[in-house]
Amino acid sequence: MADAASLGDRELDVMTVLWQSGSGTVTEVQEALGVPLAYTTVLTILRNLEAKGFLRRAEEGRAHRYFPKVKRRAEQRRALTQLLDTLFGGSPEALIAQLVDDHDLSPKQLKRMAKRLANPSGDEGG
Repeated sequence: MADAASLGDRELDVMTVLWQSGSGTVTEVQEALGVPLAYTTVLTILRNLEAKGFLRRAEEGRAHRYFPKVKRRAEQRRALTQLLDTLFGGSPEALIAQLVDDHDLSPKQLKRMAKRLANPSGDEGG
């Protein structure tokens, strides 16, 4: 189980690469990041994520391949819960209001959101 500690920005970048690709070696992750980070920096991030319980690794020749142990959706839920609790007093309504206030949503987007809020299970009827 992953540590309750939140992911740092670089850790989240690395996890995003691994969630998208399914796995990666240090070199593969380094190349996919899109920002210039030293091999040793990427290796340290991967090792830290493994120690926190977010990744597992397997030997692959002389290298190691890293795999996500935590699903993206589970981390989204955990991070959103932390965000709600710490910045919005546990109020989903306050979060949604902030999103609506801060983003230029089209009437079509607002209508879709209202429909989703009216039917949170995602069922289309029936």
